[in-house]
Amino acid sequence: MDIVLSIVAGIGHAIELVFAYVESHHWIFVLLLIGYLFYLHDRSLHARFDALDKRIDEVRRRLAMDY
Repeated sequence: MDIVLSIVAGIGHAIELVFAYVESHHWIFVLLLIGYLFYLHDRSLHARFDALDKRIDEVRRRLAMDY
């Protein structure tokens, strides 16, 4: 039973250390979040431009067929 108690206490101590690190270094995670938001925005922006390019190509193909 002492082994189980020591394992649970070790896990609890590790969780406490993680929370203490996050509490004292929260700005790192904020920077990571901002970077990830910029990454998602950049992906969506490029997806919109790709869709616009496909539409322009389709219009060009249709115009080329007409003439």
